[in-house]
Amino acid sequence: MNASTRRQVLVGVDGSVASLNAVRWAAEDAALHQLPLHLINVLAADTAGGPSLGYGGPGLAKVRAESQAILDRAVPLAVKTASTIHAIEVTTEIADGQVRPILLGRTEDASMVVVGKHGLGTFHMGLLGSVSSALARHSRCPVAVVGDAPVLADPAGGAVLVGVDGSSNSEPALGVAFDEASHRRAELRALYAWRGVSGSLAFAVDWQAVSTTEAMALAESLAGWQERHPDVHVQRIVVKDRPVRNLLARSQQAQLVVVGSHGRGGFAGMTLGSTSQALLYLVECPIIVVRGP
Repeated sequence: MNASTRRQVLVGVDGSVASLNAVRWAAEDAALHQLPLHLINVLAADTAGGPSLGYGGPGLAKVRAESQAILDRAVPLAVKTASTIHAIEVTTEIADGQVRPILLGRTEDASMVVVGKHGLGTFHMGLLGSVSSALARHSRCPVAVVGDAPVLADPAGGAVLVGVDGSSNSEPALGVAFDEASHRRAELRALYAWRGVSGSLAFAVDWQAVSTTEAMALAESLAGWQERHPDVHVQRIVVKDRPVRNLLARSQQAQLVVVGSHGRGGFAGMTLGSTSQALLYLVECPIIVVRGP
């Protein structure tokens, strides 16, 4: 069976530090979930010449050889990382075309797509803001973005941090966060940030009552998921502040951040919310963006 038709963890690989970190993280996650891992290198960048724009003969052979060398370096890294948890199948592919549509097309059948925050070669021209943000906007599956910082070797070496806003948009993110925390045997920290009114109206507000109401909203959002994952210890965090500032600060002690995309409508009209977009740029640990309903 063709690997691209199977439920799998998909990784975009270009040989950069971030993409090799993405390979390590994806191999770990695939092993934890006992899923196959598929590594893909795309020959042509979205804004540069490639096979579709005139490579041929010796030129194409050289580019393909370079792509194969990148994948050949990534495979043993993936196998070694996964072997400490559970042996998995690792497959590779060299694809011709544009990075974004190729990866987006594969998200229909993938359990997750993983990319590096900063790339080289085929993922050059500013990965963040093009490939990774496009995936976060339009992917049919969760998108993990991994930066240059070393990935924790121990899956249980830190908490999973999830942003909750009480809306239906955060429900899929909660599902992924609980699942990751369960497989990683990690504590789940659920952060609910709310903002009060300003000016003269602030004096007429019973802030204690509002805080209690917001805490209840968080508890209601978590209740069903806690019943499904009784093994996950949950720390509830309710703050009267901006969500980005608090998620960013607490991400320093987390092994993983999970947020919803806060999208509008369907595939074509999907937009990335300000919180998830800011965190994609700022957090140092891996972050998963999960598309809302």
